[in-house]
Amino acid sequence: MTTTLNINGASVSVDVDPATPLLWVLRDTLGLTGSKYSCGIGLCGSCRVLLDQRVVSACRLRIADATGHAIITIEGLSESAAQHPLFQAWESLQVPQCGYCQSGQIITAYALLQTHPNPSDQQIDDAMSGVLCRCGSYPRIKTAIREAARQLSAQEPRP
Repeated sequence: MTTTLNINGASVSVDVDPATPLLWVLRDTLGLTGSKYSCGIGLCGSCRVLLDQRVVSACRLRIADATGHAIITIEGLSESAAQHPLFQAWESLQVPQCGYCQSGQIITAYALLQTHPNPSDQQIDDAMSGVLCRCGSYPRIKTAIREAARQLSAQEPRP
């Protein structure tokens, strides 16, 4: 069945079963491999994307449920936010080790900063707890989020 999806601001038609998980369409059909497969049950966070600015696990989201929504992958976020302080902090603090979970980490951190521009440690912990990092980069991840929040608040216009 042909379905049209809104991915990274573009309409994309795919011919797949509506029950197919979004992750498979992104990776196997569209070649957007930034979102990773890991657990397959939505617990690890490696496959996270934004669906209408909400963080979701692409391994659990069926194409039928993604239709009509704006989907942003790490590739789309990277294109539109390359100069975003989050990306700058991630790079300058050398956050990743193996990098496998990083797209899920960045998508989640980006969404957090959209809703909480100056998040508390507890808000960071709560938001990021759904993305598992086998390398244990959590302290650098938290530091990068704090740094990005600091830079974002410095960029805000003052009255």
